[in-house]
Amino acid sequence: MHTFKGRDLLTLAELTPEEITHVLDVAEQPASAWPRFDNTAAGLIFMKPSLRTRVSFEVGCVQLGVHPVVMGPYDAFSRDETVHDTIKVLERYVDIIVLRTFAQSHVEEVAQHASVPVVNALTDDYHPCQGLADLLTIRQHKGALAGLRLAYVGDGNNMAHTYLLAGAIAGLDVSIATPAGYEAHGAVVEQARELAARFGTGVTISVGSDPRAAVAGADVVITDTWASMGQEEEHERRVRDFAGYTVDDDLMSLADGEAIFMHCLPAHRGEEVAPSVIDSARSVVFDEAENRLHAQRAWMSLVL
Repeated sequence: MHTFKGRDLLTLAELTPEEITHVLDVAEQPASAWPRFDNTAAGLIFMKPSLRTRVSFEVGCVQLGVHPVVMGPYDAFSRDETVHDTIKVLERYVDIIVLRTFAQSHVEEVAQHASVPVVNALTDDYHPCQGLADLLTIRQHKGALAGLRLAYVGDGNNMAHTYLLAGAIAGLDVSIATPAGYEAHGAVVEQARELAARFGTGVTISVGSDPRAAVAGADVVITDTWASMGQEEEHERRVRDFAGYTVDDDLMSLADGEAIFMHCLPAHRGEEVAPSVIDSARSVVFDEAENRLHAQRAWMSLVL
């Protein structure tokens, strides 16, 4: 029996392998099986710009009968009001809080004060909603998760951290290749290895700087933008530092012949990925984007 009601989603490390499987199973249920939550509301707070996250959460809410209340940075956490006071007011109005923000500590503080479920819709350190959508996409295209090899090439950012945790729990070997100075946090790497040991998934977690070694034989090849939101002023320097990390046809040729390519979007063709890769038959990026809706709707239905 899986107990989800009232739970937060701050990182994937809070889930077990069985729970992840259950969320993915619920995400694939037909519309006739979706529950309805009439007279409920969701507070969707976006401290950063958003396309996929905002639209997928709004539509997912409507499909469940939940009224979405969308707020920007000037609607919430403004006018010098404390996080505690903001949340204590907001939880009187809404039944779930979804927050896209900068610091992981911000969403953790919100969860500490909230009596309703809190969902991390992206921080600088983690993106669990994208992680669930990506696991769903991989399972749909490869038939299973356990035993696959996932290669991530690029910045050791929130997506790299999320894939480390996702692979450790769901049973995928994970290879990360980043330039020097852009590595994933060592604490997250160790946490992933500890999770793999705890759940007995037997996965291998590898981190290094060689994209070719990371991708060799991989079943799934993933990258992300080199300059995330808030790092735009670093763009030119990052383009220089990430030379050789573009996922192009040459790099993809080292992966398994049936490997798929993924990217959480937005993509910068000609930088982190070649047009010939992202626009190829091996690319599943738009299935991946669609699955944000299905994975998030599933999570909301379970915690509500």
